[in-house]
Amino acid sequence: MASRRTTTLVIADDHPIVRAGLRALLAAEPDLHVAGEAANGLEAMQLVERLRPDVLVVDVLMPGLNGLEVVRQVRHRAPHVRVVVLSMHASEAYVLEALRHGAAGYVLKDSSTDHLVQAVREVAAGRHFLSPPLTERAIEAYITRAQTAVRDAYEMLTTREREVLQLVAEGATTADIAGRLSLSPRTVEMHRGNVMRKLNLHTQTDVIRYALRRGIIALDAMPTPTPPPEPQ
Repeated sequence: MASRRTTTLVIADDHPIVRAGLRALLAAEPDLHVAGEAANGLEAMQLVERLRPDVLVVDVLMPGLNGLEVVRQVRHRAPHVRVVVLSMHASEAYVLEALRHGAAGYVLKDSSTDHLVQAVREVAAGRHFLSPPLTERAIEAYITRAQTAVRDAYEMLTTREREVLQLVAEGATTADIAGRLSLSPRTVEMHRGNVMRKLNLHTQTDVIRYALRRGIIALDAMPTPTPPPEPQ
């Protein structure tokens, strides 16, 4: 019996304990090799472009760049890389979004460990995988609906505008964003202005509410308000 070809992986999750668990689980399989780990979406894209793995396993909600945007960028910048999305959300909206952006697999975080290993092998072989209670028969319907879905204003944003949107929603300053994305502050402000105009947003609060509503950031990623100074 011929041995399986080794599949190389990159893992992306912002929780160190989760990453350690994923690495231990996947590295224990003789045909799987974890080539790298990322703690946020921007790191994930850098690793994908540098390591060119067979499969990326990515969490949906991550700082810097959310998992669904990572999926979209991988499809355009490294189309040979297959993506498995890890998520706590079993709703059709999240599955539809992931598949529409190009994910090949969608695994719920409360699934058995066997499902993740199976998902990696299935997508590496060129197939799709949805973990129960999502059914195999639903894949074709999800993909068909994803391809015919009406584009909303978010879909009109450029890749850079999406990156700036998430960082702004996370409370990053113009200088912080410029440093992380290797842009000038002026360019960051231009992208921020385009985002606000295209999405019809007017304030920082509008940006945060939009990002939360669309699942770009989680509640625990919201910027912490600065307390007022104590009276002298």
